[in-house]
Amino acid sequence: MTEIKGIYVPDEYKLSSVEKLQAYKNNPVIHSDKQKDSVRNSIETYGFMVPILCKEENGEIADGHLRLEVGEEFGMPKVPWTSVDHLSDAEIKGLRIAMQKTAYDGEFEDEELASELDELDDMDFDLELTGFEEDEIGEVLDNGAEEDVEHESLTEQFVVPPMSILDTRLGYWLSRKNEWLSLGIKSEVGRDDTLLGNKSREGYGGDYDLEKGESAWGGKGTSIFDPVLTEISYKWFCPDSGSILDSFAGGSVRGIVAGYLGYEYDGVELREEQVKANRPQADKILDDRDLVSWQVGDAKDVKELAGKSYDYLFSCPPYYDLEEYSDLDNELSAIESYEDFKQNYFEIIERSVDLLKDNRFATFVVGDIRDDDGFYRNFVSDTIAGFRQAGMELYNEAILITAYGSLPIRVGRQFNAKRKLGKTHQNVLTFYKGDPDKIKGNYTEIDVEELMNEEKDNQVDE
Repeated sequence: MTEIKGIYVPDEYKLSSVEKLQAYKNNPVIHSDKQKDSVRNSIETYGFMVPILCKEENGEIADGHLRLEVGEEFGMPKVPWTSVDHLSDAEIKGLRIAMQKTAYDGEFEDEELASELDELDDMDFDLELTGFEEDEIGEVLDNGAEEDVEHESLTEQFVVPPMSILDTRLGYWLSRKNEWLSLGIKSEVGRDDTLLGNKSREGYGGDYDLEKGESAWGGKGTSIFDPVLTEISYKWFCPDSGSILDSFAGGSVRGIVAGYLGYEYDGVELREEQVKANRPQADKILDDRDLVSWQVGDAKDVKELAGKSYDYLFSCPPYYDLEEYSDLDNELSAIESYEDFKQNYFEIIERSVDLLKDNRFATFVVGDIRDDDGFYRNFVSDTIAGFRQAGMELYNEAILITAYGSLPIRVGRQFNAKRKLGKTHQNVLTFYKGDPDKIKGNYTEIDVEELMNEEKDNQVDE
């Protein structure tokens, strides 16, 4: 035994000066007075028998913040420690929480605990290894989300770093999505929950149909648009309080998000029942219902239906025959051949672009689709060609990573049968009409450096 300032320390432990040990800055643990008294009495009576666990390279503590504090109280210039470098970052985070939960039966700072559990979830760590039961984990994460809502309302500026990968699986994205949905947005209302028709039912949940393509956004076989993608698209590419045209309006998401953020929105939708389902949601959620309008009609008649010029085009077109929206004669998704579909699609793009003001953006969210033999139709490139024909050039392309859903279960059969990869992304194509040198004067400046720093803080080394 070694004696340091009257405290016994086992000889087998390494010693480190207290200055070299670093507290974990996001430590969620609360040290109660009872815990402090217990640790103080134990060290004084039995010696420093439990070393501090930390990373060797930088001295960051995994477990032992309170033991270090007590050692400093006793005036110990050095304290025993042992390395946890054999553990991954996720395992160290889990250990820190598990020790407080199981070994000490201690308390936590709610917000920091929610943040740590959220990060562990993103790292695919089994959260129950922290000592929390499943219902406790849900309660902690829900409470953390509620506190976020209190600190940042939906009307405040929200953007993610403007990079070409948009990951809908990340914690902050999911939290934001839940905030939007909590308003009462129900985009699936007014739509058949079996829009995939006689396509393979295994396309559900946002995953790709094995034979024909994909269920683009998931949910009971019916595509649901992402409100967070909608929000950032408006804030990135539409001038403040600008006007938005949606030529393939569909459900309520894009209209309600626009109105909530103070943009004018005109959507063209072929099916009257869908428009009737959208309007009550807008009436209930929006303070200014006049900002949002859905017109019943054919997208080819967009010029007559809309009747004005716009600051931004934003839409998600039908993916040919992947989803069967209606049996109406002018239903674009019911056109017999892909070539006829493409011709009509190009006409709608051109007429929509005619309504777009100069020096403005247009964004279409698309994904490729397979033909009857399993080959891709090249729908993404066809969309680009349609906009070029209408006088707009591709300016940005982003990849939207979507949730795996049941794909990991199905992809083995899909791959072994026909060597098809499991596809979990969409293409977000943004075009520009006019002189790029005039962009800066038309759009709000965003503090990109701050956003990048926030993103860096959220990233975890693999």
